[in-house]
Amino acid sequence: IQRLNELEAQTRVKLNFLDQIAKFWELQGCTLKIPHVERKILDLYQLNRLVAEEGGFDLVCRERRWTKIAMTMGFAPGKAVGSHLRAHYERVLYPYHLFHSGTNLPVSLTYRLNASDQYCVRSEGGEGCENRPNLRRRMGSFVAKPEPGKHLTFASNLTSLRSLVDLYVCLMCGTGNDEDRLLLCDGCDDSYHTFCLIPPLSDVPKGDWRCPKCLAQECSKPQEAFGFEQACRDYSLKSFGEMADSFKSDYFNMPVHMVPTELVEKEFWRLVGTIEEDVTVEYGADIASKEFGSGFPIKGGKFKVAPHDEKYLQCGWNLNNMAMMTPSVLTHVTADICGMTLPWLYVGMCFSSFCWHIEDHWSYSINYLHWGEPKTWYGAPGFAAEQLEAVMKKLAPELFESQPDLLHQLVTIMNPNTLMAHGVPIYRTNQCAGEFIITFPRAYHSGFNQGFNFAEAVNFCTVDWMPLGRQCVEHYRLLNRYCVFSHDEMVCNMAMKADRLDVVLASAVQKDMRLMIKEERELRDKVRKMGVVQCELFKYDLLADDERQCVKCRTTCYLSALTCPCRPGVQVCLHHGHDLCSCPVSNYTLNYRFTLDDLYPMMNAVRQRAESYDEWAARVTEVLEAKLNKKRNVTVFRALLEESNEKSFPENDLLRQLRLVTQDAEKCSSVAQQLLKGKRQTRYRTGGGNSPNQLTVEEMRSFVRQLYNLPCSLTQAPLLKELLNSIEDFQQHSEKLLSDEVSADSVSEIESLLEEGSQFDVFLPELPLLRERLEQTRWLAGVQQAEDPVSNPCGLSLDCMRRLIDRGVGLTPHPSTERTMARLQELLTISEEMEEKAQALLKARPPESLEKLSSMLTQVDGVPAYLPNCLLLQDTVNRAKDWLQEAEDLQAGGQTPVLRSLSDMVLRAHAIPVRLEPLDQLEVLVSEVQAWKESAAKTFLIKNSPFTLLEVLCPRWEVGSSLKKKMRKVKGEGVSSGKKKLVKLDSMSDVERALSDSKDSASAMFTLAEVRLKEQESLCSLRAANESKLLPTADCAALKVCVCQKPPMGAMLQCELCRDAFHSVCVRGPSDPLDPEAWLCPLCLRSTKPSLAKIQTLLSSLQRIRVRLPVGDALRYMIERTGSWQRRARGVIDSYDHSLTSQDCRGDWGVSGQEQSVFYTEQRCIPLQGLSLELEELMVEGLLLQVSVPETQQLYRHLLSAATSHSHKGEAITSAEKKAKRRMNREETEIRDRGIKPKSKKQRMGTEKRRERKEASVSASDVSQSEDSEEDMTQCPAEKCLQPEGEEVYWVQCDCCNRWFHMICVGVSAELAAEEDYMCVTCSTTNAGRRK
Repeated sequence: IQRLNELEAQTRVKLNFLDQIAKFWELQGCTLKIPHVERKILDLYQLNRLVAEEGGFDLVCRERRWTKIAMTMGFAPGKAVGSHLRAHYERVLYPYHLFHSGTNLPVSLTYRLNASDQYCVRSEGGEGCENRPNLRRRMGSFVAKPEPGKHLTFASNLTSLRSLVDLYVCLMCGTGNDEDRLLLCDGCDDSYHTFCLIPPLSDVPKGDWRCPKCLAQECSKPQEAFGFEQACRDYSLKSFGEMADSFKSDYFNMPVHMVPTELVEKEFWRLVGTIEEDVTVEYGADIASKEFGSGFPIKGGKFKVAPHDEKYLQCGWNLNNMAMMTPSVLTHVTADICGMTLPWLYVGMCFSSFCWHIEDHWSYSINYLHWGEPKTWYGAPGFAAEQLEAVMKKLAPELFESQPDLLHQLVTIMNPNTLMAHGVPIYRTNQCAGEFIITFPRAYHSGFNQGFNFAEAVNFCTVDWMPLGRQCVEHYRLLNRYCVFSHDEMVCNMAMKADRLDVVLASAVQKDMRLMIKEERELRDKVRKMGVVQCELFKYDLLADDERQCVKCRTTCYLSALTCPCRPGVQVCLHHGHDLCSCPVSNYTLNYRFTLDDLYPMMNAVRQRAESYDEWAARVTEVLEAKLNKKRNVTVFRALLEESNEKSFPENDLLRQLRLVTQDAEKCSSVAQQLLKGKRQTRYRTGGGNSPNQLTVEEMRSFVRQLYNLPCSLTQAPLLKELLNSIEDFQQHSEKLLSDEVSADSVSEIESLLEEGSQFDVFLPELPLLRERLEQTRWLAGVQQAEDPVSNPCGLSLDCMRRLIDRGVGLTPHPSTERTMARLQELLTISEEMEEKAQALLKARPPESLEKLSSMLTQVDGVPAYLPNCLLLQDTVNRAKDWLQEAEDLQAGGQTPVLRSLSDMVLRAHAIPVRLEPLDQLEVLVSEVQAWKESAAKTFLIKNSPFTLLEVLCPRWEVGSSLKKKMRKVKGEGVSSGKKKLVKLDSMSDVERALSDSKDSASAMFTLAEVRLKEQESLCSLRAANESKLLPTADCAALKVCVCQKPPMGAMLQCELCRDAFHSVCVRGPSDPLDPEAWLCPLCLRSTKPSLAKIQTLLSSLQRIRVRLPVGDALRYMIERTGSWQRRARGVIDSYDHSLTSQDCRGDWGVSGQEQSVFYTEQRCIPLQGLSLELEELMVEGLLLQVSVPETQQLYRHLLSAATSHSHKGEAITSAEKKAKRRMNREETEIRDRGIKPKSKKQRMGTEKRRERKEASVSASDVSQSEDSEEDMTQCPAEKCLQPEGEEVYWVQCDCCNRWFHMICVGVSAELAAEEDYMCVTCSTTNAGRRK
């Protein structure tokens, strides 16, 4: 029967203490009630121990340490627990402490009485005795009261004192006063005052009361040794199982197979550690298999063995065979030892346990669980046995004081966690059905059953146990513990069978026997020196073990013992010769089983049997235990193994160790060789097989240590040590680099380390860290490069920052990268915020002020990043400042601004997203100018006119541009290759640009004067050319006139300005053909020709606007030109004969001019023959004026009247013809002077007709151009003129339209132009259309 809370050592100590306290108070007539503090039972044992450790009750009270004790016991401070503990200690424990210290015992009185003359005289049959209630009562009615004034003295007559039968006095104070407070002991009838007791009693106890002397006698009785009680009930296996299953299912309230092992284990250790709960279980332990049968089949047993189980009869794992197998030493023990050589059976239930113990004689044990629920085992290695014993003695010294061999009684357990907390190594396992558990010599083990199960166990001893068995006997002798068998007897039995012993066993027996004989010789010498002279041969092996035990140490005697005639059947071993009896030593007799001379031959026989093995074992031991430079090569180990095979040495531990060391050395050599080759190899682990992984550095370090710890030497060891040193240097370098801050400059160093580390065939944890560090340094280098103003002058862009941050997110966190990441993230956030603000400012509608944009730029100045929007904002601010400066300069300057500049400023201001204050004024000014231009256009332009206002107001510079001089530029004739000083005015855009770029009105007037010269030259040339087409010699069919460009036919109209002919059906003629009014063709009539007063009003309004524009300059120039022309025209008009003006200018136009056979002109026109150049130019200029002035019509009528009066004089040669002749003569002279022959050209027409056309062309060109402006009018009409320059420029003339082209522009060579006719692209297309 096992009470769980009595099993645990510390709990049993507490229970024993509580039993003593309870017994103490029970003898005092009180019942012990354990107090509660803070709703839990007060641990009186801990309280008593803590008070004792603190110096005792008085010291604790004096120094007020009760709060400290309360906190040590686990109570929360601040709740006055200390005062409660003091009260409980003083009431319950302090009297017990005084009792143990002896303070409560009475002091020596001044008188002493014999036992028959006690001061408490009892009468044999007196009334007093009869009336005394149960040996304890109040003593008032039985005490003799002295007379008043007289005191009872012990000096009175002894006879009178004895006569006072009922006189009772207190043994403490020696008086009989306060009779009602006198107590009579129920054990010895001594009397004590309640207030004289230490401590004093406040009330009379209700139950039996013992005086301090009786209490001391009762409590000093020795305590019974603790042991398990035997159950009164007998069980069968079935009934025990039913009881066990019922207990477990009821306790855990679930089916037994569903209770987790962890829950059972936790509950078991809770129950053994508590004193509040008392759980009792039963355990069927140490059941003899010889009596009740075995779980294994037994040959000749009670049960018939099934055929398929017969193989187990001789099986070594059958525990009935294991203990007595040939290798087992126990086969040489003659007696059957139940539980050691014969198995014991164990039937367990839930919580039934086996306490901490080691096997008898420190033997091996094997336990097999046949069936049932698991066993939970706890074990400590054999080397920790003494440590475990010391811890248990330290934690429960009270138990070991009464039972020194407590751990051999199998009745005490201690929590493994407590042992481990004190440094004892503990291991646990669960043994399931069908599993074996083996314990090694002196290995403490304990455990408990998880439920109903059935197990069987037995002991066995192998050869290696021999020295441990002798040590165990010595240990038993110190503990006065009996031996199960005689170790010396077993050794002698083996020695007597030396010829049949296994060589390994013989070697072990020889070693053990040498120690045995040495000790025996020393002990016999000691006895001889003591004076023992009698010797006698005695066969102790014929006695039972319990009849030959040493009376002192209980050791089983075999080789010798001492006896004395005074004590028959009693003997002592030679170790305790002085403990036999008090008789003289000469009376002792030395009984011996063998003489020393008998023992030596036995040992020699064993030695001869083991000699060959011992020599081999000595060499093996030598090589296995060799140190440092004395280690042998692995080939020596192989040779020893071969020798063992040749001599057929049996399998033993030494041979197995040699084989294992050799195998380890060979495997280590192979692994070391592979590591040195630098290949990726597997690593060797003892018992673990091969692993495809690389060795770690620690494993390699351990492997190198293993190489050096091997009993043999390997050639690869120093090489591998050198490799390990290189790896450790690499690790130190890597750790130093990894401990430093991440730097962008360490990229190359990390790369070299990675290259070095990759060459080691070892798993290096630094490599992934170095790779991470390399990524970090590369990233930092990328950041540094991106921020470098030399390599990246623009600075960090937003995309670059995002890419760097995205790369940095994947990096392993590090303070350096984290700081850089935070800085980049902050910079990105600020940059994005700045960009958004800049974009918002740029897109703001209405635009923001320049000050706000400038303030924004001050914030951007400190941001080290490339911000496009901010740069655009900077550019916008700069442009705005430049524009404002320009506007300020425009306002501050004294010159009148030009419209083009104003318009350009307005356009540029609209492109600047900034609120510009002067812009509104400029827009108003430009709008006023535009309104003025519209008003001027309405004044001048004809409805649906193809001409612009500037074209109308400017001189007609483009008139006659289609006619080019028939010339070829040669050296000295053309324009020089240098730049021209004057601006080219080749188009209206050039004129407008020149007028806009002019600094003042004078420059504009100069430019318009140049255009006017071109106008006059061009118009003269055009008039001459058109006039020549209408000569009588002209071929009318080849002419192209009018807007339709068809030959003249029928009634024609001739323009007074350009002198071209127009079909009357193509253009609108004059309302009255006979009215003397100049008729202008649609190309010459460009405007409505308003009155001069009207246009002067326009100019005045423009001057009020104070803006210069090309149209205004042209209008001013036209007014000035008109005024100049008016003055000249009036002079001419006034000089004419007034009589001519009164003539009727009407006449028949059709008969006054040339005779035409195909066409005729309808209106009268001023003939050019006979008209002076000055008058013609004056008239032409008047017609060119876009102003309606009366002088124009007056001059026209005068000239028309004058021409009519001279038309009948028949002048043959006109001034134009004279001019043409002079031009031709001059050209021929220049050609002759220069020595240049004109290029000939084939033409289709006849020589005569060609000469006429040339004359007309030359005449027209002479009239149209002056000598000073010849070079300016030489323009190539090709669509893409290359404008060649140089010393000689060659020209070619179209034979159809007579226009001149650069040869290089039309792709004609000089030879081709001289030999063949040339027709331009335009004429070729026209002729091809006509032919179709």
